Amino acid sequence: MLEIKPPTDIKLALQIAHTQGMTKIFLAGSIEMGAAENWQVKVRNSLKDKNVMLFNPRRDDWDSTWIQSIKNQQFNEQVTWELTSLELADIILMYFDPQTKSPISLLELGIHAQSGKMIVCCPDGFWRKGNVDIVCDRYKIKNFNSLDMLIYEVQRILYEAPSSN
Repeated sequence: MLEIKPPTDIKLALQIAHTQGMTKIFLAGSIEMGAAENWQVKVRNSLKDKNVMLFNPRRDDWDSTWIQSIKNQQFNEQVTWELTSLELADIILMYFDPQTKSPISLLELGIHAQSGKMIVCCPDGFWRKGNVDIVCDRYKIKNFNSLDMLIYEVQRILYEAPSSN
């Protein structure tokens, strides 16, 4: 398992993933620094023995004072990194933490709902669970009510994949 975070060069990461036959997984979902649990750590730990590359957008040096503008170099770099990684991922895991609003995750769900590579976890209590459930139903996206079930599903997929280790 190799975890990649922004601002790591995606081209270099892709070369490594390709050379080692890694499945590329994007960890989409709630972050909202401080509001969401750091669920990405749980996913990472559960996949530590798998031949995967995790694209984790939870940036270690995030600065909440960055102006959210296309003109802000750091912010633009972050969003561009996320968009590119989402497009290149083989699997998109998406977790909606009930303690958050997660507007960007909702946007990403809409963008990638028809991609065929999403697996979602939207527990009871998420403020827009009904919307998420309907989108998942419409586009045949597997949607779980617990993070443990989401992790179990990705482990199952990796186990059944012909090139998995």
